[in-house]
Amino acid sequence: QVQLVESGGGLVQAGGSLRLACVVSGITLDDIIMGWFLQAPGKEREFVAASRLSDGWTFYSESATARFIIDKDYAKNTVYLEMNSLKPQDTAVYYCAAKTFWGGGWTLAYNYWGQGTQVTVSS
Repeated sequence: QVQLVESGGGLVQAGGSLRLACVVSGITLDDIIMGWFLQAPGKEREFVAASRLSDGWTFYSESATARFIIDKDYAKNTVYLEMNSLKPQDTAVYYCAAKTFWGGGWTLAYNYWGQGTQVTVSS
């Protein structure tokens, strides 16, 4: 059974950094495409970034490009979202998600989800 457990959210000032972690169990990292999404209050869930972990092929949203980085630790079976130069508009609940097939491209058809972690950026 595949499970994703997130951690690392919190309160940070604008311009600061946070690193979110997604611990993956029940499957090896090279077998999944890992995506990160956010959902701000009253808004729909948005795509942030995703990576095909077997070869590191990665895609970022326009907002995340040049600020966020996906990284992984095979020993811990964990994927990270390093978030830098944070802005108040980055405030949201962040979710990691995984899928084992390419169908849906970078942004759709994820079938495993973490519980979410709150990120709050103060101005």
